[in-house]
This record gives sequence, structure tokens and C-alpha cells, in this order.
Amino acid sequence: MKPLSVKKLTAITAGKLLQGSEEVLIQYGAYRLKQVKKPYTALFTNKRIVNWKSLESLLPLVLVTDWVYSQHEIPRNVIIIQVGNADEAYWKFVHYYRSQFDIPVIAITGTSGKTTTKEMIKHILSAEKEVAATMLSSNSRTASLQYLLSIDDETEVAVFETAVGSPGDVTKAGAYFKPSIGIITNIGAHHLNYCKTLEGYIQAKGEMVEIVNPNGTLILNAEDANIRKIDLSNFKGRILYIGQQATCDFKASHIRYVENGMRFKMHHQKKTYDVFVPGFGEHQVYNALAAIAAISELQVPISVAIKQLATFKKVKKQLQLFEGINDSLLIDDTWSLTTTSLEAALKVLNSLGDGKKKVAVIGTITDLGSWGYIIHEQAGELIHRIGVDVLITIGEHARIMADQAVKLGFNKPVYTFNNNILVYKLLHEIVDDNTIVLIKGDMYSKQISQLAADLKVKTTRPTDKDKKQ
Repeated sequence: MKPLSVKKLTAITAGKLLQGSEEVLIQYGAYRLKQVKKPYTALFTNKRIVNWKSLESLLPLVLVTDWVYSQHEIPRNVIIIQVGNADEAYWKFVHYYRSQFDIPVIAITGTSGKTTTKEMIKHILSAEKEVAATMLSSNSRTASLQYLLSIDDETEVAVFETAVGSPGDVTKAGAYFKPSIGIITNIGAHHLNYCKTLEGYIQAKGEMVEIVNPNGTLILNAEDANIRKIDLSNFKGRILYIGQQATCDFKASHIRYVENGMRFKMHHQKKTYDVFVPGFGEHQVYNALAAIAAISELQVPISVAIKQLATFKKVKKQLQLFEGINDSLLIDDTWSLTTTSLEAALKVLNSLGDGKKKVAVIGTITDLGSWGYIIHEQAGELIHRIGVDVLITIGEHARIMADQAVKLGFNKPVYTFNNNILVYKLLHEIVDDNTIVLIKGDMYSKQISQLAADLKVKTTRPTDKDKKQ
């Protein structure tokens, strides 16, 4: 955080200094008591603090509050700024802090691919610039203030992941970050427990259109059917499309699997570039296209971006290859689970497993609310359409996938379990050196994560056999 004096904060919030020195420099910010980790933090709160003794190690503290305390209640080394409304004071502070920095800010949302795309952009830019960014997939609304305050006078560009847990999340993130570039990677079906319907989820993701600076840039996946449903009529900035269609501003062709990743040709403004991106799957090509498109908007030469992208380190638990039990090959894809990411993972399994027995171990899709049955049926349809040689599901709801796949005509061996112990035993019996196993779940499933860990022997190099998709 760029330090801020108590005197300045009092003026910004139109508050009144009741106690303490106006010369104290604020080093941190918080709007919940549990977010206060160090002294010299400005805490914006409309809740009454009772247990001051527990905060002794965190003093001096700057309290911005609309509560009226008696002087004997509060320790002397607590600085008090009295305001009419603590919430309004907080947003005045947020808007002031963001206004201090005239830098490009990139915001990324999507059902899948947003963390990887953000990490790609961060990796490419960090070679020559000071970059502020969200940490891996930590993108909840409660973390936005800390990410905003990570911007200081040294920061040259910021890259933030904006997730959707419920409607309004992207809008709220926009109020913090005020992005000049927005990316929507794709829109599947997720978080329907709060968004209620797919249309509500699409609309929530589409809030990105509203938060990008009117003179800024939107980067969209041209081939995503749900992105095409977003109303862009009021957006006055640039819109760049990525994909494989001839009309795309950043177009990929000649996509193929190679050792450790994907290679493709990228076409932009009548020029063709050879691109290598670490990580497997056509979806990884789309992530790379979005990252390169964003970076080109910052006037970074595309050739420089492509060279740096080749050294990108894949995010852990995202289609990582390992040597598995009984000399099998294991694909660990236990970062997240949606129908969008499941489709991508099954395609990777089939491409890397050409000529091998392909086993898919799939867990339950979460955050679906009343849509759980329907979405798991859709997952079963994907399994039937793409195909595997052996299907194993873990969890009561995951069984719906298996049942739907069988109902549609899937005629390969199917096993359904409620826990991972029996799965491990079964895999020991059916896998060998001609087997490739995909384990697909999310980071919140301890059973899936533990099974993936138990199946790993050591990191291995993937096949160097080129395959065209």
C-alpha cells in the first residue's frame, strides 16, 4: 500500500479526528476486524469493537467508524476518525486510492481458464514490468481490497481475476479495480446455487462489459455460445475476438500436441506467428490467445510475448502428467470441475491416450444448487459423446453422470463409488503400463485430492508424439 496520513484519510472520508495524531502514516487497510494483521491498519467498520485487549499486538490502529464510543472505552493508541457512514467512508477511500494510479488494469473472468490466463499475462509482463496480481485462484470478493492495496508507486500494470459466486461480484470487483482491459474466457454452467439459472450466470459474467473503461478493450472468445448472448450494444470501446474463426482478431490454426504442450500458428493483422504454450489441450491455446491479445493492447511486441510464453510454468493440478501406479500415466486435473473443464480434460485424455486404455475418474460438480441433477446429466452426455474406455465416478451426485452416459448408450465398463478407498483398490487391479488415467475433481474435494496423491509415483515427461486435433 502507498502510505497515507491520518490527516489525508480524515479529509477523504469527510470525517472528524476524535483521538490520536493526524501525522500517523497508514500502511494497511481492512473492512473486517479479522483482516487486521499488522499495526498501522485503517479499519473501516460499522460494528462495535468490544474486546480491545485481543488487539493489543495490532496497535496503533486507525478506526474509521460511525459508532459513538465513550473515550474510556478505547485505548489511547487507537486513532479514531468519526464518520457519518462507515460504508460510504470506505468506498470514498477505495475510489481515492485507485485514482492515484494511472496504469493499465486487466480484469479476467470466465467459468474456466481465468487463473491460467491471468498467470500467463503476469508471467509475460513480469519479465520487464512491475506487476500486481491476484494470487493463483484466490479471487473472492473479500480479497479485493488487499489486491487493490498491492498497487503502489512501483506498479506498472495490474492483472486481477474476477470470479462470480453470485450476481454483482464482477460489478463489485470493477468498483475496486476499474479495469481498462476485460477478458471473458468462456461461460459454462457454474455457481447456479446463487445465480439460479444459466441466464443469470451469463448475465453475472456479462457484468464485465459494464466495468471496463468506455475507452478500453474487451477480449472475448468468439466461439463461446454463451458469450454471444451478452449484450454488447452499449460498449463503446474496442472488442477483440479470439478463436479459430476466420474473422477473429487473434486466430489460431494448425493446433497440435507436442512434447510438454501445444503448438499452433497465430494469425493477427495479416501476420503469422508460431506459438508454443506449455500445457495440454485446445483450451490452453485459447488461454494463450487471450493473454497475447491483452498484452498486445499494452504495446508489448507480440514476438516478445510469444517468446516469454514458452517459459510459462503450468498451474499445478491442471492437467499435470505424472507416472502413476503400475507404470501407468496419470493426468491430475483436480483444480476445478465444471462441465466446461470436464470437456477439455476428456479431450486431452483422448489425445494423449491414443493407443492406450483410457480411464476417467470423476468427482462431483459443486455449487450447483437445484441445478445439480441437470448439470450432472449434461456431464454424462459429454462422457458419452467424447468417450473413455473405463468410467469411474466418486460421490452420490457423480453417479448421475454415469447413469446418464449409460442411458445414452455408453457401453464401456462403469464403476460408481461413494469413497476413494475402493477406487484405489480397483485401479490397482485394472491399470498397467498401457493405461492413462484422468482424475478430475476440484480443490475442495479431499477425497479426490488424496486419491490423486496416492496414485502418483513421480513426475514424468509426456509423450513427444505429435498429434493433430
